[in-house]
Amino acid sequence: MDNPKENAAFTCLRCGGCCQGEGGIVLTETDVDRLCGHLGMERQAFAAAYVETVGGKNRLRTDAKGWCIFFAEGCSVHPAKPTICRAWPFFRGNMVDATSWEMAQDACPGINPGPGHVEFVAQGETYLRSLEVEPSSDVGPNALRGRDAQDAS
Repeated sequence: MDNPKENAAFTCLRCGGCCQGEGGIVLTETDVDRLCGHLGMERQAFAAAYVETVGGKNRLRTDAKGWCIFFAEGCSVHPAKPTICRAWPFFRGNMVDATSWEMAQDACPGINPGPGHVEFVAQGETYLRSLEVEPSSDVGPNALRGRDAQDAS
């Protein structure tokens, strides 16, 4: 019997490679609700501690070195992480362009090149739909559509 992990196009290793970079983690209302529940915080306290608004968008703060505020030897809110984090590496560019997918492998050791790009796309589409994120949308930084699309736009 095949090992499912060997055939998995992606397995998050919680290395943090995708957790560095200012401004990339735009929050939806669903993300805020999920994070507040996970942290046991009220929305106002959560926003004061962890959120900044730039260009009308709410996003997670980063620390002085540019890391996500929740990164500490791995994602400290992994079970409740924002939708854009959940969707990585199944971003539109990686789904429609094999070269982008190959380049993403250099930055993310969790991307398994073994199954190939076609299988990566197939698994990504299934996974994104399970998150109620439509992979083919042109909306938002991760091409979000569905329940969170209006929050992300």
